[in-house]
Amino acid sequence: QVQLVESGGGLVQAGGSLRLSCATSGRTFYAMGWFRQAPGKEREFVAGITWSGGSTYYADSAEGRCTISRDNAKNTVWLQMNNLKPEDTAVYYCAADLSGGVPLLMIDYWGQGTQVTVSS
Repeated sequence: QVQLVESGGGLVQAGGSLRLSCATSGRTFYAMGWFRQAPGKEREFVAGITWSGGSTYYADSAEGRCTISRDNAKNTVWLQMNNLKPEDTAVYYCAADLSGGVPLLMIDYWGQGTQVTVSS
């Protein structure tokens, strides 16, 4: 059974940094990435990376502040988030895409989520 296990969330002051990790059960995916959902809002894309070529994709809100990376041997994806803002507060979900095409347009697996809280 495929599992995505996230870690690295927490409470940080505005301007601080966090690094989220997502470890998979060993299966290779077409692409993996991160989404987030704030209270009362829809889940939104943050960043993605293709597994083979390592192409990366970012939401406008993440561009310049976040870096997504992966280690194929460790089956792990990271999201480094810098200069965090209170509006970044949300539950962050790891996502995996098996299907190809537009990366992360269709999600096959979700992680359980990790809370990120940014205080002002």
